[in-house]
Amino acid sequence: MTSAASNVKHTASRAADSKPLELLARGGFIGYGIIHLLFAWIALQVAFGVGSGQASDQSGALQTIARQSFGKTLLIVIAVGLAAMAIWQAFEAAIGESGPRDRTATAERVLSGVRAVLYGYLAYMAVKIVQGSNASMGDSYENKTSGLLSSAGGRWLVGLIGLVVVGIGVGMVYYGWKRKFTRHLNTQQMPAGTRQPIIKLGVAGYIAKGVAYTIAGVLIVTAAVTFDPNKARGLDAALKTLAGYSWGVWVLGLIAAGIAAYGVYCIAQARYRKI
Repeated sequence: MTSAASNVKHTASRAADSKPLELLARGGFIGYGIIHLLFAWIALQVAFGVGSGQASDQSGALQTIARQSFGKTLLIVIAVGLAAMAIWQAFEAAIGESGPRDRTATAERVLSGVRAVLYGYLAYMAVKIVQGSNASMGDSYENKTSGLLSSAGGRWLVGLIGLVVVGIGVGMVYYGWKRKFTRHLNTQQMPAGTRQPIIKLGVAGYIAKGVAYTIAGVLIVTAAVTFDPNKARGLDAALKTLAGYSWGVWVLGLIAAGIAAYGVYCIAQARYRKI
């Protein structure tokens, strides 16, 4: 490594270890948890055919917050926390953890990069909603998919994106089932009586989100095959598609419970996450 690169990495490492950034990121986990608790409530409403006109994804949760009397103030706080989480994860992606470089370390850096994009995008959505925009992740995905489908080779690209999303969903299920997320927790700091419940919340949460993302990915592939961008609305389309089946209410109920579990797990991360 050159001297200039070493200096850049050292400076980035110091920035990543900033105490204010850590505190903001921990606050961001609370906001992220709140978003998922509301997301779970919306999914449950979709399951029982209530409020099917609203966005049934994280942007729908942000819109629900905005409609409250204190909502825009809370959204600003959440946006700041999410932005801090995005910056922290961007540093993790760029720097990585100390120690030998192996496939696991490389995979974690890639995951950190994905998280940085997700947290940053949610922060952006929160700001847009505060500004009065009826921002919807589903609408955004549909519009972008429509543009891709009308371009040369676009159907192949949309299909590839769908397969990637399916891979992410399956990966999340595996990540949760194998409890890979525990490596990021200060489990030794958890009281003995809460350690296993928190871990079980994480397992349920990652599996539920993984199932939802897998369904969303399958629908994106379907959009490419059928030339129908309306199917490529991400989690919004996945949940509403499930609601159309007689057995869908039970699956949606389980997914909603899992997403709620993930929300509580995120709030626990505010204290026990390694940052």
